Amino acid sequence: MDNRTATAQAPAAGARRDLSAHVKRIGRQDKIATGILTAIVAFVLLLLAGIILYILVRGGGTALTPGFLTNPSSAEVSGILYQLFDSFYMLIITLLISVPISLGGAIFLVEYAPDNWVTSAASTAIETLSSLPSIVVGMFGSLFFVVVMGWGISIISGAVALTMFNIPILVRTIQQALEDVPRSQRDAALAMGLTRWETTVNVLLPAAMPAIVTGIVISAGRVFGEAAALIFTSGSAPSRLNFASTDLMSPTNPFNIFRPACTLAVYIWRLTSEPTPGSAEIVWGTATVLIVCVLLFNVLARVLGKFLARRLTAE
Repeated sequence: MDNRTATAQAPAAGARRDLSAHVKRIGRQDKIATGILTAIVAFVLLLLAGIILYILVRGGGTALTPGFLTNPSSAEVSGILYQLFDSFYMLIITLLISVPISLGGAIFLVEYAPDNWVTSAASTAIETLSSLPSIVVGMFGSLFFVVVMGWGISIISGAVALTMFNIPILVRTIQQALEDVPRSQRDAALAMGLTRWETTVNVLLPAAMPAIVTGIVISAGRVFGEAAALIFTSGSAPSRLNFASTDLMSPTNPFNIFRPACTLAVYIWRLTSEPTPGSAEIVWGTATVLIVCVLLFNVLARVLGKFLARRLTAE
């Protein structure tokens, strides 16, 4: 072997040693980063599980007490029947208002709005509105819906206040779902002679429906647990309902949207701010029911999303 061959092989061997050291170094860094991220995720999951288990242990016995879910708070065995009804009724009214508006707004921004400063300003406004503290929304609702509109402390005032910060979340969710539909599906529908509206209704919405429904159900869970905005708009006094009433304008008719209401989250706030003998057990029981409902909303969102994905996309 001459000197030139030995000289050529020496740098090659050095390069292999350097590459091997580099591979070992980045492998070690990858393991460290993976371990740190795994530890962070595990800590968050353990913290969440600890909070949920603590609430369930403290309030599970009260929540399972016979009559707790079916008795009013004024009964001998205090229950949360009226608060539970008000929570679901408020949620339904809020979704009936916010879902059509959000769906129309998202379709306009994705399919019809030109890409200019107006749509950019609209997107910025949506992002800003979604980040507003709920108590600020509640104060605005108290001034505008309760006083200016003359609706008073009522279900409709609370529902519209909840709609204000539910719409931005739904608009962003529906907008993202529509944008995730492949462009080829739009082009194919338009090439077949469908109008833009027909393409949206018959092609885009069915394809995006699993993500849209998932977003709606998840936002429903957030609305269901809201309290700050409702204290100023729908009230905090315990409801006195008469399910046999046929007068829709009666303050005791459960379906009267102009009557005050007290949801589960507001009821918890009321009992903790004005404690009475035995109220601590009711608070923990109510918190257990509330957190179980929110967890069920999240499970329902996943189940509905997978079901609709299989049904509408044949996957």
